Amino acid sequence: MGDGLDRREVLQGAAAVGVAGVLGGGSGGGRTTAPALFVSHGSPMVALDADAYPRALRTFGDGAGGAKAVVVVSAHWETPGEVRVTSSAQPPLIHDFYGFPQALYQLRYGAAGAPALAADIVSRLSASGVKAVADADRGWDHGAWIPLLHMFPQAALPVVQVSMPLDASPAEVAKLGEALRPLRAEGVLLMGSGGIVHNLRRVNFHHKDASPEPWAQAFDTWVAQKLEARDFTGLQSWLDAPNGRLAHPRAEHLLPLYFVLGAALPEDRITPVFEGFHHGTLSMRSFALRA
Repeated sequence: MGDGLDRREVLQGAAAVGVAGVLGGGSGGGRTTAPALFVSHGSPMVALDADAYPRALRTFGDGAGGAKAVVVVSAHWETPGEVRVTSSAQPPLIHDFYGFPQALYQLRYGAAGAPALAADIVSRLSASGVKAVADADRGWDHGAWIPLLHMFPQAALPVVQVSMPLDASPAEVAKLGEALRPLRAEGVLLMGSGGIVHNLRRVNFHHKDASPEPWAQAFDTWVAQKLEARDFTGLQSWLDAPNGRLAHPRAEHLLPLYFVLGAALPEDRITPVFEGFHHGTLSMRSFALRA
């Protein structure tokens, strides 16, 4: 696989003790089903913020103490061909943004990777019919590490990032969540990181606290209503929503939502993490699915 792993040995070990056991959680009882989380990650500048949004992420993280690891799908990693899975024991941090204050580029997030979990993910995706490969070189983009920086500032949980197929449909991304859903029972937090409304051409960069524009509010409200009704299938028809194409000139920031919805359990409760807008058009709506 090009990453120095004996894949068969890793997968055999994971099968014997469960993913939580590989990650140090043991193979006994008492496991708690981990949440699935959608987070609107907003501007990279939120990494330096200390206002209501990062506080909400921290509150969520404080309440996810039973989690053993994090698997994240971000809007900022789309791959042609196979889905790719970070498999390094220490993936590098990617500062994939430009023109921001130097302080942003000095930030670090020192969480470990999880090669055994990465191998297990490749196996699960492959078994579900999704072509997947391990990627020992790729690191975590800001859609992954900036929310985690606020949620788990001690960087104690190992992290694996999974790419989205390039130009995927909502159903294709939901299939990733469906394949990885059983990991939640092993204590693995599944996270999708994107944005409910994301049109950078319409962002009011000069006023973070600007009132939301009506078109952006209308799309955000449509999503909220669909979530409340648990109409996950209806949410896939986002182009039929009010101002759908205006809210998302490309779908990449909305697609991680479907990864999370694909990982939903029948008994899940939808719990808000944060609601509100930044810069007039960036919906920061974030929520968790908790069993």
